[in-house]
Amino acid sequence: MPQAGTMSPARIHSRPTGARYQDAHRKWQGIPSIERTRGGRLYVNWYSGKETETGGNFVVVTTSDDDGTSWDGPRFVVEHDDPEVRVYDPCLWRDPHDRLWMTWNQSRDFFDGRIGVWVATSDNPDDEEPVWSAPRRIANGIMMNKPTVLSDGTWLFPAAIWACHTPTEQHPLQAERFSNAYVSTDEGETLSYLGGADIPNRSFDEHMIVERRDGRLWMLVRCFDGVGESFSDDGGRTWSPGRRSHIDGPCSRFHIRRLPSGRLLMINHADFGDRRSREEIELQGNVKEWKGRTNLTAFLSDDDGDTWPHRLLLDDREDVSYPDAAVGPDGRIHVVYDHDRFGDRGVCLARFTEEDVLAGRMDSADSAARLLVNRALALPEPGGDTPAPAGTAAAG
Repeated sequence: MPQAGTMSPARIHSRPTGARYQDAHRKWQGIPSIERTRGGRLYVNWYSGKETETGGNFVVVTTSDDDGTSWDGPRFVVEHDDPEVRVYDPCLWRDPHDRLWMTWNQSRDFFDGRIGVWVATSDNPDDEEPVWSAPRRIANGIMMNKPTVLSDGTWLFPAAIWACHTPTEQHPLQAERFSNAYVSTDEGETLSYLGGADIPNRSFDEHMIVERRDGRLWMLVRCFDGVGESFSDDGGRTWSPGRRSHIDGPCSRFHIRRLPSGRLLMINHADFGDRRSREEIELQGNVKEWKGRTNLTAFLSDDDGDTWPHRLLLDDREDVSYPDAAVGPDGRIHVVYDHDRFGDRGVCLARFTEEDVLAGRMDSADSAARLLVNRALALPEPGGDTPAPAGTAAAG
């Protein structure tokens, strides 16, 4: 069958030596994720390969054993044998049993009607030679953000069928064409579709779910006009009608999570939208004050996300985007993001503490910003046939 490759697993290569995987040969890269193991090792991955976001993309994984000062990589590469299958939008997650989950998505080109989320896990991510389980497909759609563990032990995985994806007659996914939650009640052994939210003006979803103190689930979704929201009172089976939230954004991925202190952490692009009331937002419509994907900032909320009074600027450059975060047992926060995917082509790191955000400056020992994790170094080919960033603006 012409699409059979999408439904077969990619391969995980350990310490690959192929030239196309190395920094000197990669022409672009972005969409990173990060996780910290129980032993303190940092894992960061992103995707790259080919000229742009297309068939033949692969995921690069690197590690650090000194809190992000130096990096060993590529430590692993995830790539499909079919050159027309994309391996992309990866995510790293440490589950409650300290297993490291590495998820990615597979599709033939942009959308093939069988698009799906794949995962491999490692029980020994701190060892010299970590071992990965055989990859398995766990959901329809795309997932690029971390799961949420609810207070009752349920695991929710945020996978979506984008609104711009048109299901085919051969592979209908119309019923899941929303910002969805997949559920596992057996600690990841099995997953099943639970329910989805329909958010107006949603773009590429990239949604995350947090459990609020009142027990409701709060889903936040990337939208063309900011950040949308929906709520669930029944554990994610049904969701309230979607609406624009009081949180603004430049139509880009954000990160939200509960910290051990109970506060909510959000990594987003700084703006004044979160200081306005909902009434002011409704009166002003879609007025924006954005300069683009700049001013990447860490925010803290004391009141379950109603307000975000504490903030720490992480990077004020243009084209900084797609943050992901990991939190260590000592409270140190690591945030990874990309910078200028086709120009500087950097994957960057900020490390700081909750106290730094409360103070509005990096006062803690070893806190730092704009640390370089990796940079793709390939030069444009003669004649300028390396594509411009506009070639990927639709998705990322």
